[in-house]
Amino acid sequence: MDIILLERIEKLGTIGDIVSVKDGYARNYLLPGKKALRANAANKKVFEANRGKIEADNAARRGEAEVHSANVEGKSVVLIRASSNAGQLYGSVSVRDIVDALNADGAGIAKSMIVLERPIKTIGVTEVKVTLHPEVVVTVKVNVARSPDEAEQQAAGVDVIKAMFEDEAAADAATEFEGGGGELSEDEAAPAAEAPAADEAEDEAEG
Repeated sequence: MDIILLERIEKLGTIGDIVSVKDGYARNYLLPGKKALRANAANKKVFEANRGKIEADNAARRGEAEVHSANVEGKSVVLIRASSNAGQLYGSVSVRDIVDALNADGAGIAKSMIVLERPIKTIGVTEVKVTLHPEVVVTVKVNVARSPDEAEQQAAGVDVIKAMFEDEAAADAATEFEGGGGELSEDEAAPAAEAPAADEAEDEAEG
């Protein structure tokens, strides 16, 4: 389907561009969201007649979003979750979880603004995009951890899962060394100590 864009759409174009998209994408998202018009003769005339107002309204919304961005850009929120020893969450972090945490910190955003490329299913720090306006996109950090202390470590750049496995490997190596080496026991040492005496007895008998 050919459509006329009423706002900038990433990877498609900007206001006034006529582009071709899949019918489902247009009917289910672009048209009902008033982000585009069908590119027929009547709508082309309507768009051109109102182009100045559409562009002015867009510029006003962009300006508001740029002001708003100062209160969102670079925010970092902590979500405490239970996970397996390998760091896999029992469930996943949802968009609602992120929005609630950001708004509790005064971000003032809506679910539709969050761009979550894939579900967050492990502990760690994930950068998430927030679209305040089609032309104003900021980034926040979502720190998912099993405890506040672990969250602080991750915020400082520590890979807690990697560190945990390294600690376990070091502990296993130490245990193996203690069990397999070290001094001989008394029973193992006794035959070695008695050997010279037996050799001396044989020499006397021969003499």
